[in-house]
Amino acid sequence: MTQSGIIMDFVHRQRRGAELFLLLLALAVGVGAYAAVGLGMEGEIPVDLVGYGGWLTGLIVAAHVAVRIFAPYADPVLLPLVAALNGLGLAVIHRLDLTYEALDRANHTFAAQQLTWMTLGVVLFIGSLVVLRDHRYLQRYTYTAALAGVVLLILPFIPGIGRAVYGARIWIRIGPLGLQPGEIAKVLLVVAFAGYLVQHRDALALAGRRVLFLDLPRGRDLGPLLIMFGVSMMILVLQRDLGSSLLFFGLFLIMLYVATERAGWLVVGTALFAAGATLAYFLFGHVRSRFDVWLDPLGNYDGRGYQLVEGFFGMAWGGLIGRGFGNGNPERIIFAESDFIIAAIGEELGLTAVMAILLCYGLIVERALRIALISRDGFGKLMAVGLASIFALQVFVVVGGVTGLIPLTGLTTPFLSYGGSSLIANWVIIGFLMRISDQARRPVPQLQVESEDDEHTQVVKLR
Repeated sequence: MTQSGIIMDFVHRQRRGAELFLLLLALAVGVGAYAAVGLGMEGEIPVDLVGYGGWLTGLIVAAHVAVRIFAPYADPVLLPLVAALNGLGLAVIHRLDLTYEALDRANHTFAAQQLTWMTLGVVLFIGSLVVLRDHRYLQRYTYTAALAGVVLLILPFIPGIGRAVYGARIWIRIGPLGLQPGEIAKVLLVVAFAGYLVQHRDALALAGRRVLFLDLPRGRDLGPLLIMFGVSMMILVLQRDLGSSLLFFGLFLIMLYVATERAGWLVVGTALFAAGATLAYFLFGHVRSRFDVWLDPLGNYDGRGYQLVEGFFGMAWGGLIGRGFGNGNPERIIFAESDFIIAAIGEELGLTAVMAILLCYGLIVERALRIALISRDGFGKLMAVGLASIFALQVFVVVGGVTGLIPLTGLTTPFLSYGGSSLIANWVIIGFLMRISDQARRPVPQLQVESEDDEHTQVVKLR
């Protein structure tokens, strides 16, 4: 309290000017990479650079203006990081398109489609800021979000609309529109998990039996964990998608640990997933095949290991600084524009670029966790942790698979890889994080109360 009787608290600055400066740097990365692709592949700057750069700039400026108007106290670093990653991803996909066109492949318009999906993603990002003025409103729909998320995960099994692509049944198709419902489900499940854990964390935090200095949870509280374990095993066995299985179960486990602060949940959850994966290895051939390729990729080079080994060769050839755009052969890698875009970047831009990209993802996760720390409500804290965990787990699973650290999965690299469902969902996630951070950083409303026996004005802060 100061001499005048006013309580002084730290107030966050808006920092929109800093965000604008960082966005200019991010646009320089995206537009500069697009120009470098033209110089490396065709020896000249692309003729559509002005149109492409103008469209990309328009999207980013629109997002920035929306933040200024509807979330002025939001985190100033998230949007520039996302813009830089998305711009670089578009340039790398365009580089692959040029090679696919020269090889006369059927589809060589991935970059144009990705820019369309980015446009829709930015529109939904802006829409999330305009419509959702308070993230706590989502807590009312805890069980609705849970039901919708489960329904979306089941949709690929419905005859007529469900589609299996290269063995993984994770797609639906309605007319000309293809969609991965799991990408939308992950956002809904974060809302559901956060709402549920806020309501039940006191009961879940109660300790059960103590084993080796570790308090295990009570048996009666294992129900939610067992349900999520069953859902993740269903995804692994029926959808043949190891990455999504690990993502959803890991997401719930992390949020459960943060809500209860009980390490016993991590031990029980990790043991359950390891036991389930081991059992699936012996019972199901497609799971065993993934592990066999991971353990001996060179021995499976003529079969399922071809994609992984070609990625290894490309990254090894790229070395520290890469071959440069147009001087590598990333087209030899199957799905270089989506699942293996990190390998394509490693080949032509080198380990330096890969490390810079991983640093950007690390900063996104760090900013999201910082938002969770300063959030004033439990629901916002858990939701921010869940959204941060999506990025952390997805990047770990993708990069770990491409580099041979863990078995290969079919997830996309956020904002870099080609894929409309993933790109749109990730832009919405950033919109939610911006809304939570705006609520957390915004100054607390003040109510001035005049006191008859004190000549000073007292300030009551409403929290």
